[in-house]
Amino acid sequence: MKAPPPSAQARGHLAEERAAAWLAGRGLQLIARNVRCRGGEIDLICLERSMLVFVEVRLRTNTRYGSAAESITAVKRRRIIFAARWWLAGPGHAHQRRNCRFDAVLFDDEEATTPQWIQGAFEGSDK
Repeated sequence: MKAPPPSAQARGHLAEERAAAWLAGRGLQLIARNVRCRGGEIDLICLERSMLVFVEVRLRTNTRYGSAAESITAVKRRRIIFAARWWLAGPGHAHQRRNCRFDAVLFDDEEATTPQWIQGAFEGSDK
């Protein structure tokens, strides 16, 4: 009997693991993952030298509804920005006066070994 396919949540977690390892191989240091607040979530928070990088990881197994990049809607961007502001204002983070960047790591196929990495995928002043 064949094992059932992994759930969407399990596939998403695996994509985040792969993205974190891939970014680490490019010199980014992972400092937090799956940061959640009432208004949003951040998949990965990394440090690239003195730059704080908030990373959205997207996996698309079917492009019927668009690519991984197209799935980061204006609403999703606002939620990521909200969560980043919340995290920065939290205990122990407010003093970190660093430049920040919002990146996207995109997998348009579960089997892809190299993701698309969009540095500065959107601005933190998104309306």
